Amino acid sequence: MIFITGPLLAGKQRYIRETLGLSPDEFARRAVWDVQDLAAREPDLPALAEALSQREIVIATEMGGGVVPTDPEERAAREAAGRLSCLLAERADSVVRVCCGLPQVLKGTLPC
Repeated sequence: MIFITGPLLAGKQRYIRETLGLSPDEFARRAVWDVQDLAAREPDLPALAEALSQREIVIATEMGGGVVPTDPEERAAREAAGRLSCLLAERADSVVRVCCGLPQVLKGTLPC
């Protein structure tokens, strides 16, 4: 599994589509994205991470930067998203952080 992470609107989807030469339809079949949103609704994060890791490409938006929310539910959702990202990174063959459209390999090699 290739795990792509990075800030909102940083070019994560564009990077992986161009790198792997995927059409929009191929991308939709092979990838799952915005997985950080799933973390807030799933109490069993290890099971969610295991299910997501069966996909070829998993994309999550980093949520840990910036001001910490004052709302307890928003803080819990942000923490769950971070924990899910850690679990996905453990399971991934390749982890790439994309910022400003530029890839940075954190684990494994750049997909090609």
